[in-house]
Amino acid sequence: MRIEELIRLIFVNIKANKFRVFLTMLGIIVGAATIIMVVGIGKASQEAVEDQFAMLNVGTLYIQTAPGSGSSFKLGIDDMEMIAEKSEYIADVTITVASRETVASSYGSYDGSVNGVTDNFDDLNNISMLAGNFIEPGDNESRRRIIVLGQNVAETIFEDVYSAIGQQVTISGRRYEVVGVLDRVGDAVQGISVDDSGFMPYETVVNYILGSSSKPRIIAVANNIDSVAPAIIEIENIFMDEYRSIGGADIAIRDAGSKLVAAQDSAKTMSVLLISIAVITLIVGGIGIMNVLFVSVKERTKEIGILKALGAKKSDILLEFLLESIIISGMGGIVGIAFSFILTPFIEYLEVAVSPSINGYVVAFVFSIVTGTFFGYYPATRAAQLKPIDALRYE
Repeated sequence: MRIEELIRLIFVNIKANKFRVFLTMLGIIVGAATIIMVVGIGKASQEAVEDQFAMLNVGTLYIQTAPGSGSSFKLGIDDMEMIAEKSEYIADVTITVASRETVASSYGSYDGSVNGVTDNFDDLNNISMLAGNFIEPGDNESRRRIIVLGQNVAETIFEDVYSAIGQQVTISGRRYEVVGVLDRVGDAVQGISVDDSGFMPYETVVNYILGSSSKPRIIAVANNIDSVAPAIIEIENIFMDEYRSIGGADIAIRDAGSKLVAAQDSAKTMSVLLISIAVITLIVGGIGIMNVLFVSVKERTKEIGILKALGAKKSDILLEFLLESIIISGMGGIVGIAFSFILTPFIEYLEVAVSPSINGYVVAFVFSIVTGTFFGYYPATRAAQLKPIDALRYE
C-alpha cells in the first residue's frame, strides 16, 4: 500500500472516533504540558540561583572565628593585613563587621544592618555609587564618623536620596555624616542586603557602636577558582604560624563556590524530580494509547483481513497502526504545548517562577512521539500478525 493511502485510512479512523481519540490524547497532553512547566520551573530556579550569586565571586573565602569553639580569639584588621601581605593565592581581602541598628534623621528612621568595612569593599563586591563617595583610604585610621546608605534606607529617612549627601543621621545616640548613597542592588551581597544597609569605616563601627561585642569576618578573594583550595590551606598555615604561641587561632574558612555548587545541585535535583513526575504522566498516557489500539485492533479485525486479502503486507498493517499511534501522540504533544501557553500565566500567578524555553517545547514533543512509538509498536505488531482467513472469520 502507498503511504498516502495508509495516512488516509488513519485519519478516517481518527475522524470516526474523535471522542475516543481525544480521551486517548489526554495523558499525552497533560504529560507534554507538565514537561514544559517542569523544564520552565527548573530553568527559572537555576536562573534565580545564578542571579543570587551573580554579585558573588566564586573564589571568595569567608574567614571567621570558629563557631562554638569557646576561644577568646577575635579577628582584626591586623589579620586582614597579614593575609594580604603573606598569601600568594589571594588577590584581594577585606574585613567586615555588622550590627543591627536604627538609622534616624529628622525626616524618619530605618531599622537595618550597619556594616563596618574597609575602603576596598565596594570594588571587591562590584558595588557602585548613585551619589557621593564610598569610604576612602584613611577613613578607618581616623575613625571618621561617616556613613554610606543603601537606597532603601536613604529613600526612607530623607525626602530625596540626592539631598542625603552631607546630612546627619543618628545611630545609638551619635551623629554621623552621610557621604554617599549606593546604586540599587536588589540581591544580597556577601549575605548583606545592600539596599537595606549602611556602610561605615570598620574602626568606626568597632569603637563607637559595637565595642567588645564585635564579631569580625574577613572576606578574601582567591586569584582564580583553582587557587581556592591551596588558599584555604595557606591561610590556615599563616594563622597557625602567627598564633603559635597561643596554640594557633581557632578559625573557620568557607568558600562561596561550594555554596553556589550546592544551590545549583539542589535546583537540578528538584528539576530531575519534577521531570520524573512528568515522564510518569507520559507513560500513563502511553499505556492509554496502547489499550485503545488493542481495542481498535479487535474492532477492525475484519478490516485487517480485507486489506490482507487485497494484497496488503504485514509491514503495511504494522505501519498503519504504528503511524496512527505516532499521529495521536504527536497531536497530543502539540495540544500539550499549546496548553502550556495558557498554563504559564496561571502558574506565575501562584508566584512560581517559570522560564519557558525552546528546549522545553522540543523535549515535550520528542517525548510525546517516543511514547506513541513505544506503546504503539506491540498492538501494531499484533495487528500485522493476524492471518487473513482468521481475521475475515472474526465476529
